[in-house]
This record gives sequence, structure tokens and C-alpha cells, in this order.
Amino acid sequence: MDFFNLLSLCCGLAFFLFGMQTMSHNLERLAGGRLEGTLKKMTSNPVVSAALGAMITIAMQSSSACTVMLVGLVNSGIMHFSQTLNVIFGANIGTTLTAWLLSLSGIESDNFFLQMLKPVNFSPILAVIGVFMTMLAKKERNKSIGNILVGFAVLMIGMDFMSDAVSPLADLPEFGALMVKFTNPAVGVLVGALFTALIQSSAASVGILQALAMTGSITYAMAIPIIMGQNIGTCITAVISCIGANTGAKRVAVMHTLINLLGTVIILPAYLLLNLFFRFPFSNAPIDAFGIALCHTLFNLLATLLLMPNGKLIIKLTEWLTKEKTAVRTAEKKEVCVLDDRLLRSPSVAVQESANYTTEMCVTTRDTLKKAMALLIHYDEDMAREVTDLEDTVDLYEDRLGTFLVKLSARALSRTDSHSVSLMLHTIGDLERLSDHAVNIKEVAREMHDKGLTFSESARQELDVLTGAIEEILKLTRDAFVNRDLSLASQVEPLEQVVDKLIAKIKDHHIERLQRGECTIELGFILSDLLNNYQRISDHCSNIAVALIEVEHNSFDTHQYLNDVKYGSAAFAAAFESFSSKYAL
Repeated sequence: MDFFNLLSLCCGLAFFLFGMQTMSHNLERLAGGRLEGTLKKMTSNPVVSAALGAMITIAMQSSSACTVMLVGLVNSGIMHFSQTLNVIFGANIGTTLTAWLLSLSGIESDNFFLQMLKPVNFSPILAVIGVFMTMLAKKERNKSIGNILVGFAVLMIGMDFMSDAVSPLADLPEFGALMVKFTNPAVGVLVGALFTALIQSSAASVGILQALAMTGSITYAMAIPIIMGQNIGTCITAVISCIGANTGAKRVAVMHTLINLLGTVIILPAYLLLNLFFRFPFSNAPIDAFGIALCHTLFNLLATLLLMPNGKLIIKLTEWLTKEKTAVRTAEKKEVCVLDDRLLRSPSVAVQESANYTTEMCVTTRDTLKKAMALLIHYDEDMAREVTDLEDTVDLYEDRLGTFLVKLSARALSRTDSHSVSLMLHTIGDLERLSDHAVNIKEVAREMHDKGLTFSESARQELDVLTGAIEEILKLTRDAFVNRDLSLASQVEPLEQVVDKLIAKIKDHHIERLQRGECTIELGFILSDLLNNYQRISDHCSNIAVALIEVEHNSFDTHQYLNDVKYGSAAFAAAFESFSSKYAL
């Protein structure tokens, strides 16, 4: 073992970790927020939760990444920490897939087809296919698949580099003397935990152990405690990520650590005791890559089978270990839009959660405007305060979503996710402005109530027609945005044009009433203020609908779009005529 072997080992480790990261990133991009969305809906069934945890871990190629995502979801108030228990069990099982893929390198046969199962033999083919897909594919999905194939090939090349680099260790007496120390199970657990905590990946740690196993110097008795320690060491990522988080998020990290610790504390002594009595013949036999993958899987499966039925006890023990602060426990006010920065580690998940909160903001904005317009008919002080409170809530949404989305836009996103972030950044400002107009309308209603003013019968009838049009444009905008429905979005602009014409007619009619002495100048100022707010509301609705359509076409040339739909569009003309008939004065 010379200096150049050491360089090869470092190079192999670098390739291995880079390949794993590339696979993980692109698998997560392919999965998008779909797995996370399903996860939140299906955490009531333990078996389904565990299966989803395994799927998410396979998609991310990291149980640590899955657990950090759970920490972020709990810290954001999206999930309760107890819902993550069975997902963590599944994550522990899902992370064993990498070891099985790496174990294929140990296949020994002269048969051509069996030889082709060895990663070192088929990886070059995957690398070539992956490079061509990355270079030539036009669809983002196909590019991601190409990157996954290249990442897998690089990972396997790194594994081969490490195996070749450590092969001379088998002939070193010093290495043999060092391995003797690992016959102590406690040392094995400690080394496995510390090394895995250092590189923050149990899959990578197991892969390195598999490479060392090819020297023939590691026995089952040495490897089993190390594997158990690796499961403990992988918890360090979640522990680090929960620093500064709320109590629920900290409990996720503690529960993850507790599960792996309890699994080791129960299974390792049982194995040692049984081995003492039955003297397992495999115990002192050299272990290979396949044996490590098998032990890794059996340990996690056995730990899950033993601990899952006692989930309630684990939750209670976790709560006892991480007691909730009194101030947090007694707080009744729900936080609005707490998007945790830990979610940025999984960009597609962060995009999905941002979309959920933007939808909530959109619905809240429409509710605020409906309540404000209702005050014009019947003024109520409690409802007026509610309008103010809701507007404050919308402001909070805009502030927190805007900050988070700017951070998210700097991440490597798929084209679909990038479009979603662009849409949200274009939309939240308009939603916030809409809530401002709700407050303005509330102030108009308050002024009329305090001064005992009322519009004339003809003015009220015209305002009722206009209010109906405003309510419909708000509903169209909300439904189009929430459902990402482009057909509904295309109906907003024709209705916005109808609203503009209605407002122009109402202003003309108001001047006529002034000339006939049927209206006062004071009411004229109030009416003008109200109409200006209504016009701005329809304008902001148009902005949101246009952004929705333009993002779908990957363009933000709003003026060009409006020109195209207004002039020469039969669909626009038909919708305009329909709305004009519906809201005629």
C-alpha cells in the first residue's frame, strides 16, 4: 500500500460520493413533490407509511435526506412528528438498496450474461447512453434520466477504484493486526457510527465497507457491529439539521436516532448471545459485498418488525426525551406560512409546499375581498376587523413566501419546478395588492356608515351588477390558479374588459345624475374611490391569469399576449360578448 494507492482510494471515494449525489439529485427531481404530497395524505396506515418512506429514500438515494425533509415538514407545521415514525422505518429499509446494487460487483463467473451483471462491465454502457441522453434530449425528464445513468456509472467506477486501491491491504501485517481490534463489537459499532457521521451517508459508508471486504480480511463477526454502527451514525445529519428548529422537528431527529439505537441495543446482544451458544459457522468466515448487503437489510427489517408494533412507546419516549417548552405548548395562535429552509435541500418538495401556501394565500385573498364587499351592503364592525386581520395574514404570506421563493429560485430546479416558482413570484405581489384593495373597500363602507350616506337606487343597481362581475372574476382567478386551469384563466381577460366598460358607463351615468341633481359631490368622490378599487381588482386578476398562461408557454411578454387575445381572437370575442350580455346595465 503506497502513496499512489492512497491517491486511487481518494479518487475512488470522490467518484463514489459524486456519483451518489448526482443520482440522488436527479432521482429527486424526477419524483418531484408527488411522493411528498402522497406522504402527507397516507400516514395513517403504518405499512403504507413505511412503504412510502422506502420509496422516498430510494428516490432520494439517502435516508438522511428523507429524514431532513421530514424535519423540515414538521418544523413548518405541515406534519406532526408522530406521523413520521413509520416513514423513518421505511427509510431505513429503503437505504439498503444501494448496498444491493454495489454487491453485484462481487459476481464471479465465466458466463457472459452473468459477467454483464457486474456493474463494472455494464456501467460503461449506461455512461454512454446517459451522456447521449444528457446532450441530445430536449425533455427535462430525459435529461434527468441521462444524469442518473451517468451518476450510477461514476459511482460504480468509484467503487472499482476503491476496491483496487485497498486490495494490497490484504498482504499487510499491520492491516491484519488492525482488523483484530474489530473483533470487539463495541469498537465496531463505535467506528461504524463515527465514520458514517463523518461522511453523513450510511449508503456511502456501507459501500466503503464492501470495498474493504474484498480484501478478505473482514469477517461477519467484525462487519455486523460496524453495520449497526453505520445505522446510528447516519442519524447525525438529521440531528444537525434540527438545530434551531421547533420541538416537533427536534423530536423527528431524536426519534430517528432512538430507533437505530434501540435496534442495535436489542439485536446486537441477541446475536452475540446466540452466537455464544450455537457458534454460527459463518461468524468467523470472510464476508463479501453480498453478505454486507444481506446483513444491512436483515438488520433494518428485523429492527422494523420488532419496533414498529411498539410505535406508541417510542413516541412517548421521544416526547419524554425532548420536552416541549411551556411557551410553545400554551400558544394557541397558528403560525402562517412557516416554510423551513431545510426543505430547500429537496427543491421539488419545497416547490410543492410553496405552491400549497400560495394556494392558501389566493383563497384567503378572495375571502378577504368578499367580506369587504359585503360591508357595503351591511356594515359590521366585527367583520371590518376580520378584513383587517385577513389582510395582515396575506401580507405575512407575501413576505415569507417571497423570501423563500427567492432562495428557492437559486437552486437547481427542473423546468416544471422553475415555471412554478416563476408563476408564484409573479402572483404573490398581485394577491397582496388585492388584499390592500379589500381594506380600501372596507374604509369606503365605514365612511358611508359613519356619515349615514347611501347611493341612489339607480347607482345601487349598477353597483350590484358590477359587484357580481367582480365576484365572478375573483372566482375565475382563484379556480384557475388553484387548479392551474388555463381554460378558466383565458376567461379572465374578457371579463376584465367587461368590468372596464361597466366602470366607464357607471361614471358616465354618475355625471348625468349629478347634472340632474340626483347625487351629491361627496357621494361622487366615494363612488369614484370605490370604482377605482374595483378596476384595480380586475387588473390584478388579469395579471394573475396572464402569468398563469404565460408561464405555461415559458414567456412573460404580457403586452404581446394581451394584443394577441384582444385582436383577432374568436374565443376572446365570444367570451366578451357572453360576459357583456350577462352584466349589462
